[in-house]
Amino acid sequence: MRELIELITDYDYQYYTLDNPRVTDAEWDRLYDELVALEQETGLIFPNSPTHRVGSGILIDSFPEHKHLARLWSLDKAQNADELRDWDKRVRKLIDDHNKNNPDDLLPEPIYVLEQKFDGLTINLTYQNGELVQAATRGRGVVGESILPQVKTIKSIPLTIQFQGLVEVQGEAILPLSVLESYNKRALETGAELLKNARNAASGALRQKNVEITAKRNLDAYLYGIGYAEGIEFDTHEQTIAFLRENRIKTSSYSQTYADIDAVVAEITRFDSEDHPHLDYLIDGMVIKINDLRTREVLGYTDKFPRWAIAFKFEAEEYSTILQEVIWDVGRTGKLTPTALLEPVDIGGVTVQRATLNNWGDIQRKGVAVGSRIAIRRSNDVIPEVLFAFEDEDLTTTPIEKPLICPSCGSELIEKGAHIFCLNVDGCRTQVVNRIAHFASRGGMDIETFSIKTAEQLFDELGVCDPADLYDSLSHEKLLALPRFGEKKAQNLLAAIEKSKSKDLASFLHALGIPNTGARMARDLAETFGSLERVQAASFEELVEIPGFGEIVAESITSYFKQERVQQSIARMLAAGVDPTHEAPQIAESAAESPFFGKTVVLTGTLTMMGRNEAKAKLEAFGAKVGSSVSKKTDFVIAGAEAGSKLTKAQDLGVAVLTEQEFLAVIGEA
Repeated sequence: MRELIELITDYDYQYYTLDNPRVTDAEWDRLYDELVALEQETGLIFPNSPTHRVGSGILIDSFPEHKHLARLWSLDKAQNADELRDWDKRVRKLIDDHNKNNPDDLLPEPIYVLEQKFDGLTINLTYQNGELVQAATRGRGVVGESILPQVKTIKSIPLTIQFQGLVEVQGEAILPLSVLESYNKRALETGAELLKNARNAASGALRQKNVEITAKRNLDAYLYGIGYAEGIEFDTHEQTIAFLRENRIKTSSYSQTYADIDAVVAEITRFDSEDHPHLDYLIDGMVIKINDLRTREVLGYTDKFPRWAIAFKFEAEEYSTILQEVIWDVGRTGKLTPTALLEPVDIGGVTVQRATLNNWGDIQRKGVAVGSRIAIRRSNDVIPEVLFAFEDEDLTTTPIEKPLICPSCGSELIEKGAHIFCLNVDGCRTQVVNRIAHFASRGGMDIETFSIKTAEQLFDELGVCDPADLYDSLSHEKLLALPRFGEKKAQNLLAAIEKSKSKDLASFLHALGIPNTGARMARDLAETFGSLERVQAASFEELVEIPGFGEIVAESITSYFKQERVQQSIARMLAAGVDPTHEAPQIAESAAESPFFGKTVVLTGTLTMMGRNEAKAKLEAFGAKVGSSVSKKTDFVIAGAEAGSKLTKAQDLGVAVLTEQEFLAVIGEA
């Protein structure tokens, strides 16, 4: 098994990091399948096994906070060459001032390292004893969110490295543009939701609670810095990059050094025009940083930025083409969104034929017409944005007509501000289908086997136009009468609908599709009010007091629950047995007598007799705080099978360690 892991890991490094495949896909699959079979046979999975990358599909409750060992800083920005030269002057003045005051500690003339500024999600990896033990988002710079299971799905990130000390490695998780294009092609074929742009797709994938979804996105990552290290020292940035490469950590192949800021400016100009359009990933500029680490230490930081680095931001790329047609799409809220169909234009190696027009007001403001030459911006979106129309008297143009009837159902449309809406809530096929599909989606009621095609069939043949219809109108007999619905498919769907009745309040609120209210806000509503009744009765004043809820959101929520149609739908679902409850952690009456009362406890390893979520709930019921990392403030560590670095750290710090069996004995469940 160790030999297979070593072999597969080496092949992954050759393929994903060096872009130099050494074996065929079939040979790799054979080795991987052999490892999986051995793991199933022995019941043993080593921490560095590539099988960790597939994702378990288990939904986690939340992303625990993680405090970085070293702060992650954002960068000051230069928008043009003059601003970059001004930064260079400040750097040289700081160095000169230091050298005048410290003749025994002279700093060298600055050498600048020029690198690409990746446009994805910043990640911070922690390796200890050669093992990847933590991965977190940047967060607020000091504290981020732990996303270790998600990051482990990125095949270019090594699970183990040769260096045995403690080190934090900073970089960027990205979605290659070619992967995004392939994903959206499949999505169009299957009716799945398209990913709008590579940046948001990468960020969204790493914040997926279902790790299996993250794995399917096929993310990549580039690492470019070391924020904290024990057991090794560096003199220059170039040495840190060499260290990363020696440990098979993927870095960008592009890294240039210059002693003159004008040479940096010239290279940025060249790179943006010659190399940038051909990249298979998004960058939004270049980063310039001082190579000498001692100079960095002396120059230090402002309140927000390091003085020794700056980002040069590229301008958004604009292209021109002909607007050939405008089509109107109906969403689940009844809002119509216009999309411009274009004469094909090449943008960064991708042929673009569609562009975003946000609403009817946007069309009027930008003065575009069918047949006009327009400017579109490659603002890192898969579907670029229309900017404006050029004045061209030689072109024959036709004004874009404001739709008067719904393209889906033929109903009369109304205009609200800059937007146009279809009010045929129950009879407009497109918005009903989208609304039902959203309700049943994984982020909502998670009705397994349900798809947008199912929603279309149920609407067309059974008149299902409200989420409540799923619970009080469907029957085994009705489903069997439908084309392509056999006995098993009907049973599976009804069973999934029955199972969804017990979904929690946050999921139910998100499934309803309240305008301007996403999944995070649905969770905030559930946690703030605790019950569906209280959410429905919440006042505007109560809602705006919730952090992140502005007046528009508060108005959307109160208006939504005042609708008679919504009230009737919810009443029908509740009558059919839907029970959306919110369970806050309950502290047992006898909690004060527990040794865990008021203590900080960390769970690590695999708990075989009790799931981690159940263990966490029991500890909270005893008044314990369940932490995510071990420190001197940790009171207990409960170690399951294959416990790793957290167990080692607990032992080093003298923290009390309990096995799973001992934990069960303490709580009286052994």
